[in-house]
Amino acid sequence: MPHPFELEFELALPADPEQVWEAIATGPGIDSWFMGLNEVDPRVGGTAAMETGGHRETATVTAYEPGKRFATRTEPGPDGRFTAFEYLVEGRDGGSTVLRVVHSGVLGDDWADEYDALRSGWPFHLHTLREYLAHFAGRTAVPVFAVQPTADRPAGAVRAALTAALGLPADPPAGARVHAEPAGLPPLDGELVWSDGERFEVRTADGLYAFLHPPGVLLLFHHLFAEPAPDPAAAGAAWQHWLSALLPA
Repeated sequence: MPHPFELEFELALPADPEQVWEAIATGPGIDSWFMGLNEVDPRVGGTAAMETGGHRETATVTAYEPGKRFATRTEPGPDGRFTAFEYLVEGRDGGSTVLRVVHSGVLGDDWADEYDALRSGWPFHLHTLREYLAHFAGRTAVPVFAVQPTADRPAGAVRAALTAALGLPADPPAGARVHAEPAGLPPLDGELVWSDGERFEVRTADGLYAFLHPPGVLLLFHHLFAEPAPDPAAAGAAWQHWLSALLPA
């Protein structure tokens, strides 16, 4: 049966409120740290849309107070499911900002697994937001998404294939240096800035490269800041080819 939920996070960010607002309340800003390709109609009653892998989800903007508060909510489905996001921005001395994020709504029958995924995923995404504001502030990224089913491959085998392809040990610590030359793609030369049981993130001079391997699938959410901007379709196709070669169906 449907199950209501609410998650709340608060973090300090090395950016002023205007920069944080651009990151959380505009399409190009959200593209630079979150998931998918995003659009925001900047007004109460406007539409906020996210497209990931050909799937488009829309929500209504329910609060729009520039530099202070941004909120969206999806329409309830037949089973009552919906999702709401609220971002509260508060400036602090020294040009920093505190951001409070509230993610709430109603989950479906498998709510426990969904809730656990959201609870573990948000710290990762907010860390990416901090990396973006600390290292790429004032720039916007080309988002790249690719996905490869891993079928019944053991999670350890998927992780081992991914770490080997990135030139990393099996359980690499954050802070490790990364140098990889994925076939058909530019070299990755940077630092591992996040590492847990299901996710890696590499920061290079011109991008944030996230690799996620939850059960059954391997996902890439990359944010490319190179100039001139790469073609998103070509970059996505190249990374998809790399994934397919790494873990053939």
